[in-house]
Amino acid sequence: MASASPFRVSLDLAASGPGARSSPAFASALADAERALAELIRAERGLELFSNVARSDDLAAARKLADALKKDTSAIFVLGIGGSSLGGQALKDLAVAVRPEVHFFDNPDPATYERALKTTDLKTTRFIAISKSGGTPETLAQVLIAADALKSVGGGKHLAEHFVAITEPHDSPLRKFATLAGCPVLDHPTGIGGRYSVLTVVGLLPALLMGLDPHALRAGARAVLELARAPESPPALGAAQHFALAQAGQLRESVLWCYADRLKTFGPWWRQLWAESLGKNGKGTTPVAVLGPVDQHSQLQLFLDGPGGALFTLIDCDTQGQGPLMPAEEANRLGLSYLAGRRLGDLIAAEVRATAESLARHGRPVRRITVPTLDERALGALFMHFMLETILMGKLMGVDPFDQPAVEEGKVLARKYLEGQAPKDR
Repeated sequence: MASASPFRVSLDLAASGPGARSSPAFASALADAERALAELIRAERGLELFSNVARSDDLAAARKLADALKKDTSAIFVLGIGGSSLGGQALKDLAVAVRPEVHFFDNPDPATYERALKTTDLKTTRFIAISKSGGTPETLAQVLIAADALKSVGGGKHLAEHFVAITEPHDSPLRKFATLAGCPVLDHPTGIGGRYSVLTVVGLLPALLMGLDPHALRAGARAVLELARAPESPPALGAAQHFALAQAGQLRESVLWCYADRLKTFGPWWRQLWAESLGKNGKGTTPVAVLGPVDQHSQLQLFLDGPGGALFTLIDCDTQGQGPLMPAEEANRLGLSYLAGRRLGDLIAAEVRATAESLARHGRPVRRITVPTLDERALGALFMHFMLETILMGKLMGVDPFDQPAVEEGKVLARKYLEGQAPKDR
């Protein structure tokens, strides 16, 4: 029996034109997307991204390690960048009252990191270093600095108790560090790229540390995969709408507009996924992640009355009737009768609806994703939905959604410049 979808998707607000459901361009793109999706589903067992969410053996090992990491611990620092960090951060937005505190250090700002190390109790702080290749310089720099800081407070003999590494099972600087320190290592799946790794131990070890249910996260992802076998599945519809607009020269940006703080980092997670997967060979659209009413007040004017060329995806959490109550008597006394007796969620629900309709009236293509209950299952489903949609868009565009060749040039140059610098004294 097919699993029920954890969310609802509507394309009914799409403006007329190539991206509208009634257009020939959309129909053609949808047929191509469904063929590409059928090929992916047939190859499911050979595609580790899909087979991974059916696993449970890796979660048993991760749970055992998480329990050990939390013992006598005041804080956990997650060291990683990009896909090694953003998924975990998106999961943290869903967590409540995390103890011990889990901090993500993805942007290696020297002032921020130095301050963090100086203000934490290093003897009760644990470090999780995540790098798929094991050679990410930003992450390795953070690891070396943290280990040195521990040594300075007498913890040099106890690195094995303070560090955990997640990296591929081959020789690398990070694995060598872990071996020399004697600390635990979890294997990063070799067939899953960093930006697709949120439902592996990369995201699920932090999830366990934050009290989230990794089995529910993967169950949501499996529900999307199962529903993707049916005609007009949400990932195929989304990819088709994007591609039809792109082919017509009407898509320069894709805007993901989340209306919940619990999805605040989901937008940046998706932004990397979309940008690194599709921005190739002169192709691609710029991903823009925006947040709720705050960006209605800062960007909606541009979105409505600017040059256009964007597709808008609004994600809301069905907040009607939710949240604290606005007192009727006081609201009426202030001339705010439209707020009297309403709940805060009523205001947000009205604003989501108004924003979607305003965009459509201005000829902007719009779709809405409504999540009735934002929990682990729903978030896992959203992760898989957007990974599938991105992969399908790559297939339609004729680019490989799994590589990132242009990024490597910057890495090579940075190392070259570092090698040419004389090290400064301590």
